[in-house]
Amino acid sequence: MGIKVVTIGGGSSYTPELIEGFIKRYHELPVRELWLVDIEEGREKLEVIGALAKRMVEEAGVPMEIKVTLDRREALMGADFVTTQLRVGLLDARIKDERIPLSHRVLGQETNGAGGFFKGLRTIPVILDIIRDIEELCPEAWLINFTNPAGMITEAVLRHTDFKRFIGLCNVPLGMHMGLSQLLDVDPERLRVDFAGLNHMVFGLNFYLDGRDIRGKAMDALQRPDAHISMANIMAEPWDPDFIRGLDVMPCPYLRYYWKHGDMLEKDLKNFENNGTRAEVVKELERELFELYRDPKLKTKPKQLEERGGAYYSDAACELISSIYNDRGDIQVVNTHNRGAVANLPYDCAVEVSSVITKEGPRPLTVGELPEEVIGIVRQIKTFERLTADAAVSGDRVKALTALNVNPLIPSDRVGRIILEEMLTSHREYLPNFFNTFKSKGEV
Repeated sequence: MGIKVVTIGGGSSYTPELIEGFIKRYHELPVRELWLVDIEEGREKLEVIGALAKRMVEEAGVPMEIKVTLDRREALMGADFVTTQLRVGLLDARIKDERIPLSHRVLGQETNGAGGFFKGLRTIPVILDIIRDIEELCPEAWLINFTNPAGMITEAVLRHTDFKRFIGLCNVPLGMHMGLSQLLDVDPERLRVDFAGLNHMVFGLNFYLDGRDIRGKAMDALQRPDAHISMANIMAEPWDPDFIRGLDVMPCPYLRYYWKHGDMLEKDLKNFENNGTRAEVVKELERELFELYRDPKLKTKPKQLEERGGAYYSDAACELISSIYNDRGDIQVVNTHNRGAVANLPYDCAVEVSSVITKEGPRPLTVGELPEEVIGIVRQIKTFERLTADAAVSGDRVKALTALNVNPLIPSDRVGRIILEEMLTSHREYLPNFFNTFKSKGEV
């Protein structure tokens, strides 16, 4: 009979990646219906994406029905899989997330520091609301969340719901895997990397080629001058080779925001003054992409989409869904319950870790303790994630201020207070929890 997939945030510029992934895997993952869902503000983009998706499916000759709707509950009825790729407040909210901190000479970034904090505050309540709909309308469906900050959202779901069929997903570990395979000049299918840590703070711990341990060779490669493994949205600042030798693990590209903080802030401030924020660059990229998407002759994913930062998205998302559907038992990197997989992080917290994927969901690989060289910052960010999740649900301003100031990218409690108040005011429309006139607890 095939399966029904619902994509919430279907008007995203990333959606053609997802369509391509489903088309490529139709022989193993027979998607009968793909519902693309968005909100009224995203209606025009949703219609453009829906039309392109139908052309792509027709061109590929697969019997997949594309349905487009603004009615989330209608779409969810009887779904087998739900994917979320939404941005509360659209790109204009991201621009504020980046501009306001930078105006105080603090890093403004989509998923780290103050920017990631406010994206989490806006997004967590929406994801929890979607879960309530799923529990009512399609309780056996798996929810695959690609929305950032994915780790923080997974933490909120684990802490504030009893929903078990939730998996957070990110393309960064896959990008790291592909980057290392290129450095080693080997087919990525022959390479295995064991990952563990947090979302956007994950580490490659063990390295195997055709089943043989190549840790020494991999770490040597990561110290080479050309070892600039990064993402399209992160400047590829080179690491000091001795620093990588001392860590003795492969760091996630996002760790540049913490361990190369001064360099990254200086470049971001310069770009901010001369060219605007990354969000404004992305907004222009999206405008250009949607001009391409509107072309009725376009029937495949355009190569320009890779500049958006979505490389490997379809591989990560579609491989995960296919592995659950087919009970494949392969290893993928997901955000899920720790349950002792990382011994020196809380048992009940969310981690990003290599896991065996089955029809019952992910089974994390036990990796032992993260090295002493990295566990300190990982624990600090885990505390930040947990406090932010609690603040998003409660609307408690004191907890929000504490969460923000725990983050190492915030230089002082005074600056943290200023940024908190400015951003709360700026995002007031999307943060009703923090402006409940009947709530006295947590007033600051």
